[in-house]
Amino acid sequence: MDYRKVNEWITEMATLCKPDRIHFCDGSKEEYIKLLEQQVSENKAIKLNESKRPCSYAFFSDPSDVARVEDRTFISSVLKEDAGPTNNWIDPKILKPKMTELFDGSMKGRTMFVIPFVMGPVGALISQYGIQLTDSPYVVCNMRVMTRMGEHIMDIIESGKDFVPCLHSVGYPLAHNQKDLPWPSAPIDQKYIAHFPEERLIWSYGSGYGGNALLGKKCLALRIASKIGKEEGFMAEHMLILKLTNPKGIVKYILGAFPSACGKTNLAMLIPTIPGWKVETVGDDIAWIFKKDDGKLYAINPEKGFFGVAKGTSYQTNYNAMKSIEKNTIFTNVAITKDNDVYWEGMEEAPDELLSWKKQLWHRGDKEPAAHPNSRFTVPIEQAPNLAKEYDDKEGVLISAILVGGRRATTIPLVTEAYSFNHGVFMGSMMGSEITAAAISNNIGKVRRDPFAMLPFIGYHIKDYFTHWFDMKKGTKESDLPKIYYVNWFRKNDKGDFVWPGFGDNSRVLKWIFERQEGTANGIETPLGIMPDKDSFDLDGLNLEQNVLDELFSVDKEAWLSEVEDLRAYYETLGGVPKELYDELEALKDRLMKA
Repeated sequence: MDYRKVNEWITEMATLCKPDRIHFCDGSKEEYIKLLEQQVSENKAIKLNESKRPCSYAFFSDPSDVARVEDRTFISSVLKEDAGPTNNWIDPKILKPKMTELFDGSMKGRTMFVIPFVMGPVGALISQYGIQLTDSPYVVCNMRVMTRMGEHIMDIIESGKDFVPCLHSVGYPLAHNQKDLPWPSAPIDQKYIAHFPEERLIWSYGSGYGGNALLGKKCLALRIASKIGKEEGFMAEHMLILKLTNPKGIVKYILGAFPSACGKTNLAMLIPTIPGWKVETVGDDIAWIFKKDDGKLYAINPEKGFFGVAKGTSYQTNYNAMKSIEKNTIFTNVAITKDNDVYWEGMEEAPDELLSWKKQLWHRGDKEPAAHPNSRFTVPIEQAPNLAKEYDDKEGVLISAILVGGRRATTIPLVTEAYSFNHGVFMGSMMGSEITAAAISNNIGKVRRDPFAMLPFIGYHIKDYFTHWFDMKKGTKESDLPKIYYVNWFRKNDKGDFVWPGFGDNSRVLKWIFERQEGTANGIETPLGIMPDKDSFDLDGLNLEQNVLDELFSVDKEAWLSEVEDLRAYYETLGGVPKELYDELEALKDRLMKA
């Protein structure tokens, strides 16, 4: 698209949305600070204690706008079958006119900000360029942290680089002299997060929060990029990327797919408890996987920052994350202390009195949490103390292993190596977490499947997504493909207590996986896959009783036969899956029956 086409599109959208003014973002620090301070002056943000947390700000969303709204998120493909059974679908011939009507005049009384950005290192083969138009200065500031954005990106786009057009409005136009809200947004039934995959187009209306509004993140980097990747031969995955170095200085790169609340950021920023080993962060949330001429798989992190969940983050659980957010951080829906610093549940002992995320006085012992459970911090990736130098390498990093896993109290062992790449894709297809009492449900204990932690993020039919995994191995020797491992940090005993310490001790699992790649760690063949033998698994300094160790690696035959049938039924809810997955399901059943 040439320079004229870019400006024609911006002009067309401005004519539709009718902003009072247009601002082309240059991505500078000065622009960033000016927008933040402007929001403080408008009572939309609080500047935090400069001596305790320099250049940091707190925002508080409307209680109706606190998380991604999956039931208002749509894949508006031309054909319904292309969206598949796991996505919400509306015919673009219906959705486009409906949203056009909502966008008409939606930016009156506001500024339209033009944000040129790129997901991935500039110059990387699979990096994707975008322009987001938004009427939210909060979004501009977060996009500056989370993406590579600014004038230099606009220069690249205007030179003819294809880009994804992204239109966003909070959906709250202002009449002349009308006072704005601290957090403007639209009612829930007017919120739409819409993806038009054939046009590579994103429209978002009515929400100012997170993945609904930062359109480079889940919308482009996963839903649209997954569809682009299907067409162009790469994969956009909901995965961390970590760099693992052993005491001899040998390096391997490991990816990990985990659903929410399964410790993805903690693992990416892990501090090993075993001497001489080091973990560095390449990315904590999204990985794009591609094949080079050598037939091997590599990965880049398309993001430039962390948009992390604050709740439960502390110097004990994630030291590196806490060090990252000591300055230059945007906080959303956290609580505020008397000395104008931040607080959330799990950070430390609660003070006697706080200002809650609802901007109400909160006292220790109150039933409602002080910070929202989905409270967030947005911080530049460069501030991570354990940042890997390869985080911005356009060549990507060679993938040695891929971890998959969910939150399972029973059945799933601590770590299992797949017998083959196909078997590993099968493991990814069966991922999930048990439904707990935290969700209002009659299915407590039942597994909510979330293949590769991608269920909300696949931008096309899930059956085609599984097929794409198998397509990635074509033309590559099995020995050149990354090994896939199913891990489960969350096994519990009969009393309901976790039997594995987790956190830094997960480095013991990483060490075994690393040494399996090196051919120096032994494994035992089981019906499920290869598990560590006792001599190959480092438990030095960890006082685990033998019965606990046995529990971590036990295989309950009856439970697994039940799992097989549950998984078969799940496959049918998807309208069937590729033959390779059914073959692996039958192979697992046969191994169990012979055990």
